[in-house]
Amino acid sequence: MSFEFMWAALSPENFLLALGGVVAGTVIGALPGLTATMAIAVLVPFTFSMPTAAALILMGAIYTGAIYGGAYSAILLNTPGTPSAIATTFEGYPMAKRGDGDLAITVACLASVIGGMVGALFLLGLAPPLAEVALEFGPTEYFWLAMFGLTLIASLSEGNTLKGLIGACFGLLIACIGVAEISSDVRFTFGSNVMIGGIETVSALIGLYCVPVLIDLVATPDRHLKVTHETRGFRLGEATSILSRRWVNAVRSSVIGTIVGILPGAGGSIASLVAYSEARRTAPAGNKFGDGDPDGIIASEGANNATVGGGLIPTLVLGIPGTPTDAVILGALLVQGVRTGPNLFTEGGGSIVYTFMAGLFIATALMLPAGLLIGRYAYKSIITIPKALLVPSVAFMCVIGTYAIRNSTSDIAIMVVLGVIGWILNRFGFTPSPIVLGLILSRIAENGFVQGWIIGEATGNPLTGFFARPISFVLILVILLSLFYPMLKPRLVRRLARQEGRS
Repeated sequence: MSFEFMWAALSPENFLLALGGVVAGTVIGALPGLTATMAIAVLVPFTFSMPTAAALILMGAIYTGAIYGGAYSAILLNTPGTPSAIATTFEGYPMAKRGDGDLAITVACLASVIGGMVGALFLLGLAPPLAEVALEFGPTEYFWLAMFGLTLIASLSEGNTLKGLIGACFGLLIACIGVAEISSDVRFTFGSNVMIGGIETVSALIGLYCVPVLIDLVATPDRHLKVTHETRGFRLGEATSILSRRWVNAVRSSVIGTIVGILPGAGGSIASLVAYSEARRTAPAGNKFGDGDPDGIIASEGANNATVGGGLIPTLVLGIPGTPTDAVILGALLVQGVRTGPNLFTEGGGSIVYTFMAGLFIATALMLPAGLLIGRYAYKSIITIPKALLVPSVAFMCVIGTYAIRNSTSDIAIMVVLGVIGWILNRFGFTPSPIVLGLILSRIAENGFVQGWIIGEATGNPLTGFFARPISFVLILVILLSLFYPMLKPRLVRRLARQEGRS
């Protein structure tokens, strides 16, 4: 990418579009249910009359800002604004409860910028070869990838793996409601037409995460967040010091997010959960995950923002969208007359794509000042707003966000019912994260298994594809390592301690 494309992206029009897109995306992402996909889908008709490069820069900026914006409600309300911010709640909300919400938001902003830059660098330098790797993933590989995701339950269960497994099974069960995507079988609807459409993921996420918080806010007289001091601004120095000491986690999580983003259909939610699990697995003994450890925020936000660049790699090189948002961007490209494919970077569309990449870099850089400024006022507002205003405002946003997904009032009822169930389960020590993880991964696992089995039957041996393919074999080894490492780690630590004692 030469400097002429960077100067084109820095033109006053494109710069203002990038800034406005980041700000708008951040605000949209902070509202539960209003996802980046929805924002860009609404925006697409307005971009038809814009120059192609400018339209792509605006959509990329909104995409980048929305993924980061989900961290605000995740940290301050324990409600992920977007599905990719699920793992941010694990450490962000405990930090906010002890009075460090401003620090958590700044750490999230810095990690998001790092993740976005790493994803954009991969997009710029390694798009063709990485896209070829994505082509090697078939149905069986996606099945094993989903199985690997389910092994993260041990990390998400906060010390009670059995309850985590039960929660994941509940998530797998509710994901089976409705019409099966491949066989078209109608399952577990009990004769109700409402249930034929199944349980929408974002609606379930809002219900399981947000409704219990709202019930607790109404039930307790205490303030929502602990305030032991006046707000201390951005706390940029403290956040920078944390990132400088934990840069390995930031880079590793960003690379994980990029790689997961390349795989069509995986998305930021899986990327952030995998990165969080790896950060927790490799953390030193003194780290207290679950009690507000910044490492968890770094991992989650670095990974989910890296999926922006990672997901665009198969979108631009192969015409295969990596995430639902990329599918909308791909549609906008086609409407603008840009044909994606291996020759995109060498033919006439190359200048447009490189200008778009430069704009993505600029939008990611602008996310730092815009995110810090918006985050500061968001934190001050949340800690000072009375409960009598906070609760109905958040409830209203949840209802609007749920309804906007499919324009269905039934989804609102499902959201409320799941929220009450989630609140009851919380009373008995069942956290919502394994349930949501089971819900997200169930469809990926089912589709991969059924398609892989059908292909295997056509070749005469259904099991060959599941166990004989090289990538499947590697994923199986990773799954076994993920399952047994938590049990082996204490023994290894004790053995090393005994060896050091002898020496």
